[in-house]
Amino acid sequence: MHEGRKVVSKKQEPGAAVRATIRDVASAAKTGKTSVSRYLNGEKHLLSDDLKERIGRAISLLDYQPSQMARSLKSGHTRLIGLILADITNPYSVDVMRGVEAACRQEGLTLLVCNTNNELDQEKHYLQLLSSYRVDGMVVNAVGMREAAISTLQQANLPMVLIDRKVADFACDVIALNNVEATQMMTDHLLQQGFEAVLFVTEPANVNTRLDRLRAFLQRMQQSPECIAEQGEIELSNTDGLETLLRDFVARHPDKHKAVMCVNGALTLQVARALRRLDITWGPDIGLSGFDELVWADLAGVGITTFRQPTYEMGVAALGQLVTRIQGSTAPVKDLEFSGELIARASTARR
Repeated sequence: MHEGRKVVSKKQEPGAAVRATIRDVASAAKTGKTSVSRYLNGEKHLLSDDLKERIGRAISLLDYQPSQMARSLKSGHTRLIGLILADITNPYSVDVMRGVEAACRQEGLTLLVCNTNNELDQEKHYLQLLSSYRVDGMVVNAVGMREAAISTLQQANLPMVLIDRKVADFACDVIALNNVEATQMMTDHLLQQGFEAVLFVTEPANVNTRLDRLRAFLQRMQQSPECIAEQGEIELSNTDGLETLLRDFVARHPDKHKAVMCVNGALTLQVARALRRLDITWGPDIGLSGFDELVWADLAGVGITTFRQPTYEMGVAALGQLVTRIQGSTAPVKDLEFSGELIARASTARR
């Protein structure tokens, strides 16, 4: 009589969890691996109701977690989406991120978020990093992609949608606010409220959004030559320079009804702080308005007039357009512009 073959099993470490495999699910559901794969890959319509129920019950019972890496190698898609933000501290960026993330969940995609802090080198780094992760596509709030980065992306043929900011000589879908319309609305509001001198304050106008708003402001003010239009460019961190800019503007026009318009929410906050330090009160002493609705705008002093962008909806739209490109759309690139809403508060009240 021959001695029976001895089966040796690998010793399980105490407390270590055994990860279920697709073979385990198939065995528990009394079916084949092909049927389980169809269930996992969204082909449930090919399975009977009874089989779908058995597979679903087996997956739940075994707490089966499919290997995303293995699935991406097989399908050629990682189902990862990259989101590059210029400044995650900006309320605009937070709302855009919420919209993109919600749309990703709806599509069964996973979002990877990178913050460049408005630094070109960081932008280049994250563009390369996300490409190396083989993301299926990117939504980018650009700082200012250099020619080399653009060339690399074009060669990689990676689907991309730009949000808020365009990149020169880069053919790409763009989701943005209608900046000309928005700026004209805010400028008209100030003129209608009787302001005679308006200072447009912007961060360095090295991105199209800031430049478009500045140009629209100056063009609209040219239609009211009896009013004074001034512009000031300042780094967000330059608190002393901002105070000097505001102090000099006020001193130049002692008898005029004056107002300040800020290019974005981050700058509105810094201008509000500078005015407080200078003991200048918005509303009674000077008008104050800015792009981007801020959660505290109606609580600050008499309230601050803002321009609300549909940022959440823009994030959703950006992801939607990206998905169409990932799915192979070859339609011409397009600019999708959104309208916003002027929220007038007492900071720009008529005297």
